[in-house]
Amino acid sequence: MAAFTVIDHTEIGVAAAYWEKTGIPTSYDHLMILVSGRDSSAGAGRYGKMQFGDGSLDTGTNYSATNLMARTSTSTSSRDTGSDRIPLYYISDDNDSADTFGAYRIWIPHYANTANFKQVFAQTSAENASSTGYTWALALIAGLWQSTDNIERIRINAGTGNWMQYSTFTLYGITSA
Repeated sequence: MAAFTVIDHTEIGVAAAYWEKTGIPTSYDHLMILVSGRDSSAGAGRYGKMQFGDGSLDTGTNYSATNLMARTSTSTSSRDTGSDRIPLYYISDDNDSADTFGAYRIWIPHYANTANFKQVFAQTSAENASSTGYTWALALIAGLWQSTDNIERIRINAGTGNWMQYSTFTLYGITSA
C-alpha cells in the first residue's frame, strides 16, 4: 500500500501570481499535487502553467503536452510542443459563480529519476453553476518535461490573473509499499 506524505500545504492569503515549492526531497517515488483554485481573471487565458527545475526553474522550450478538453457538448483536443510550460486547462475564474473554486489533480511519477524525461498526468475542472458552454470545463493533460534532471522545484502560475485568496495547494510525496 502506498504512503502519502504531505510535503507542503499552502493556502493563498492574498492574491498571488503563482504557487512555488523548492527544495523538494528526492526520497519519494512519485509526487501528487492537489489544487483548489480560482483565477482573478475574467475570461480567456484562465489556465494554469506548470514549470519544473532542479535548482533554477526551467523556462526554456522543453515542455510538451496533449490535452483533451470538454467545455461544450463537443470535446476538443490540442497539442503543445516546444513550449515554455505545461498548460493546465482550465480553472474557475472571476466570471464564474461567486466563491466557486476549480480543482487540479496532478500526478508526477518517478520525479527523481535522472535517466528519463519527466511525465505529468493532470485532471482539471472549472466548475460553475451554469450549463452554458465555455463557463465550465473538464480536461485531461498528458505532459512531458524534456529533462533528465530530478524535480526539486515546481511552479504553477495562475492564468492571466492571480490565484485568488483561499486557493490551496497540497504537495504529496508518495512512497510505494
